[in-house]
Amino acid sequence: MRIAFFGDVVGKSGREGLCDALPDLRKQLQLDFVVVNAENAAGGFGITEKTANEMYDAGADVLTLGNHAWDQSETLSHIEREPRLLRPVNYREGTAPGRGAGLYDLPDGRRVLVMNVMLRLFMQPLEDPFASVSHEIDSCPLGAVADAIIVDMHGEATSEKVALGNYCDGRASLVVGTHTHVPTADHRILPKGTAYQTDAGMCGDYDSVIGMVKDEPINRFVTHMRSGRFTPASGEATVCGLYVETDDATGLAVRCEPIRVGGQLAEIIPEV
Repeated sequence: MRIAFFGDVVGKSGREGLCDALPDLRKQLQLDFVVVNAENAAGGFGITEKTANEMYDAGADVLTLGNHAWDQSETLSHIEREPRLLRPVNYREGTAPGRGAGLYDLPDGRRVLVMNVMLRLFMQPLEDPFASVSHEIDSCPLGAVADAIIVDMHGEATSEKVALGNYCDGRASLVVGTHTHVPTADHRILPKGTAYQTDAGMCGDYDSVIGMVKDEPINRFVTHMRSGRFTPASGEATVCGLYVETDDATGLAVRCEPIRVGGQLAEIIPEV
């Protein structure tokens, strides 16, 4: 199976960059399944039904969220109607609308389990992310029920992300980080066959402070005071993600390479 995961889509620039690049990438990389973290897609904060539909129409199969899941009030009802939209799986049962994991059927009958989990260090403390992910994997094991398993771990701390990746090694096809918006150089296949990257990076304007116009973030660091709102940067986006190939017999990864298209970062498009 050929899978692509794209990191946090930030504002209009990120949406346009992703939507422009994704149709060609699906064809060029012969992708079977595409997951996009879209929690910053609507004005940099949350997601709306309209912005979600733009990304589905461009070729996204599933959208994941994170700590900005509820920044747009309409998401509370939208997520109940849309099985392709996932919020963190580790909300306490009965406290959040929607779902944190989903099993999706490909046209050829193969099935992909996708989950979104929010980590704890320097983040809003939800239920234990390790236990939550393990429960979902055990309920839909790789190679028995699911032909591929993708875990989007939304968190700040690199140590926590690396720990979760290794905790899932051999039980998931891909464990990939989001939230910090900068692509890390540690994409690899772990010893037991799980593809891993600490952070996929963002789909957004890198002439910014992690996707936001520079002035206000710099001001807050310098003065410790707010002088305005964070505003998504509007320059050309770099579309950042990860390409993974899996073995259909086991669901484990056999190839793992970064994707970067457009904007300011050096372009990388895997050869297929």
